[in-house]
Amino acid sequence: MKARPSIARVANVATAGMPPVALPAGALEGCVDLHCHSTASDGILSPAELVSRAKSCGVTLLSLTDHDTVAGIAEAQVAAAAAGVTLLPGIELSSRWGKQLVHIVGLGVDTGSEALRRAISERDGLRSERAEHIGARLEKRGFYGALDGARRLAGDGVLGRPHFARWLVEAGHVEDTARAFKRYLGAGKCGDVSVEWPQLEETIAAVHGAGGCAVLAHPLKYGMTRTRLLRLMTDFCAVGGDAVELLCGRQNPVQTRELARLMAEAAQAAERPTALLCSLGSDFHQPGQPWRELGCTHLPADVEPVWNLWQTSANATAAKPD
Repeated sequence: MKARPSIARVANVATAGMPPVALPAGALEGCVDLHCHSTASDGILSPAELVSRAKSCGVTLLSLTDHDTVAGIAEAQVAAAAAGVTLLPGIELSSRWGKQLVHIVGLGVDTGSEALRRAISERDGLRSERAEHIGARLEKRGFYGALDGARRLAGDGVLGRPHFARWLVEAGHVEDTARAFKRYLGAGKCGDVSVEWPQLEETIAAVHGAGGCAVLAHPLKYGMTRTRLLRLMTDFCAVGGDAVELLCGRQNPVQTRELARLMAEAAQAAERPTALLCSLGSDFHQPGQPWRELGCTHLPADVEPVWNLWQTSANATAAKPD
C-alpha cells in the first residue's frame, strides 16, 4: 500500500507568513457566507451589487470566492466597508485529485501574494486554451460565433462554461442554461473539454503561500460514492487541507450529518492531530435560486467553524499589550 504523504497543515493563518486576519466586532452577529461569485468570474452581479445583496440578506461575514481570480476583491472591499459587512478575501481555485476536478476555496488570502499570482496566471492560460477548444467544438455543431459570444458575455471576468451556456441561450439555441449544460456543455458532451488543472497538493500550497485557509469546496457535488469521497477527504487532510465545506447552499440534514462523519473518519485515517474545520457558503451565482441565496444556510452548533481561526486571531490581538 502506498504511504500517504506527511501532514504539513497550517494550524493558523498567522503561520503562513502574513499578519493574522482579525474579525471585527459584529462580524458574526448575522449570517455567514464564505462561497459566492460575481461578474469577476461567472456570477451575474458585480462585486458591489453582490455585497449589497448580501447585506440585504443579513450577511455580516462574507467571502467573495470567484473562480481563479481575485479581480473583484477590491471593489467588494469598498462596498463592504460602506455597508458594514466584514469581507474575507477569497478565491475558488480549480484543481485536480488524480483525474477528478475538485475546487479548493482559499479564505483570508493575501491577494497580492506571489504564490497566488502564479496560481492565477497558470489557470488563466489553461482556461484560455479550454475556451478555444469549446468554441471550436461548438462551431463544428453549427453554433458559429460561440467563442466570441462567450468572451463578450464574460467581459473582463474569467471566461468559463457558464458564459458559453448564456451565449447559447442568447443566440436562441437552447431555452435556458440548464438545457445548455445538459445538451452541450455537461459531462460527456461536446463542450466538456478536460483540463490538466494543478494537482490538489500544489493548489493547497498556493493557498497557504498566500496566507490563506484551504477549504474543500462542495464535496457532495462531485457525485462520488462514500468510499471515494472518504479517500478524497483523507488525501485532502494528508496534504495539508484545513477545512471542508460542510454545507453548500440548502442541504438535506441527513447529508450534512453523513458528511460530518466522513470528515471525522478522514482526519483519523490521515492521522491528523486536529479535526477538519467546517466552512459553509451558498455558492451564489445569480438571483432567483433560493437554494443558493446568499446567507441561506447555517452550520450546526456541534461543529467547529472555520472562522474560529480569525476569531482566535482577533482575541489574541485584543489581548496583546500596547
